[in-house]
This record gives sequence, C-alpha cells and structure tokens, in this order.
Amino acid sequence: MGLFDSLRAALGISAESDATRRADPDDLFGMSTAYLTMEADLRFDSVGEAALCFSSVDSTDFEETVDAVETILHAGSEETGTEFRRHSDEYGYNWVVLSDDDPEDLVTSIHFAADEFIERGYGSRLLAALFGFEKGSDRVYWVYSFRRGAYYPFSPRGTSERNQRLEFKLESVLDGELGIEDDEEYWYPLWPSTASGHPWE
Repeated sequence: MGLFDSLRAALGISAESDATRRADPDDLFGMSTAYLTMEADLRFDSVGEAALCFSSVDSTDFEETVDAVETILHAGSEETGTEFRRHSDEYGYNWVVLSDDDPEDLVTSIHFAADEFIERGYGSRLLAALFGFEKGSDRVYWVYSFRRGAYYPFSPRGTSERNQRLEFKLESVLDGELGIEDDEEYWYPLWPSTASGHPWE
C-alpha cells in the first residue's frame, strides 16, 4: 500500500466512517509529557520536527482559514523561534511542517494550528499530526489520527517495512500516558518516500 492509499484509507474515508469519537485537539498536549518519557525512559530524542496533514477544500473561506493558521504560526515563531513551512505532496495532501529543537514548542504550535481549523469549522479536513523521534538507526513517529481521536506508533524501516516489535514496546510504555488506538488495524503506515526521509517530505 502506497502513501496515498494508506492516507486515504487510514485517515480519510475508512477512518471517518469508523470514527469512535470526536477528535479533541487538547489530546495533542499528551505529547508534552510523552516526549519526556520517550527521552528519559526510552532514550529516543525528538527529530526536531512535527507535522500536521490536512486535505483542502476549493473555497475562499478555506483559503482564509489556512491564511489564519499561517498568521498564528508566524506570531508563535516570533516568541518561540519555531519555524514552519507548507507544501502539498504529489497526492494532493497539504502539510504544515514545524521545526524546533524544543518538543514542547512543536506540540503547542501543532495544537494552535489544529484548533484554528476546528474553530473555523474545518476539523473534518484534519487528517493527522505526526511527532518524530529517533535513537541510533531506529526512527518512530507518534501519529495522532483526527478521525479516530487517538495516537498510534509507527516505526518505518526504509520505505516498505516497519519495526512492529518497537511499536508494541512503545504502546506498552506509553499506554495510559497517551490515548492510544486500541485497534491495531488502524495503525496505518505513513511511509516516507525515501529511506532516510520523513513522511511529510
């Protein structure tokens, strides 16, 4: 399954019909303590980036919403130094990618962006928030699915294999600290396009 298929199935059509509860952007703040556990207990460091993935709507109002999100992020960058960029991937999905050495700032900025979409009535366009960590050659992402209102771990090995042993270990350690998706069928892969790249690149 390619990136497009997995996104569409995991975070779009399928997950929307199988949604268990309304996503709450405040769930994102769970990562504020989870990253400390990742660092102190598991020795995983933040990759210094996080991303918000969303689908667009062909309307002026939606464009104004995206502009408002950028305005908020610009304001935040002046206080925290968090840099951001936007791009659309080859499958038509949009990404806001944030860069900051402080994971707390990444969490806060992702929350501000997601909350603005929701407040303006476009919460249904939000697909996922991703937070990356690495230790040696191992890389893992905590993915928050807005359609399922829960987190799950994803650890890619290259562009087509995943380290499920590590994923299950992270689930056991972080369960209770994060609201983790209990149905593993919804732990969809978000493959990077290159072995050393991130899913948002």
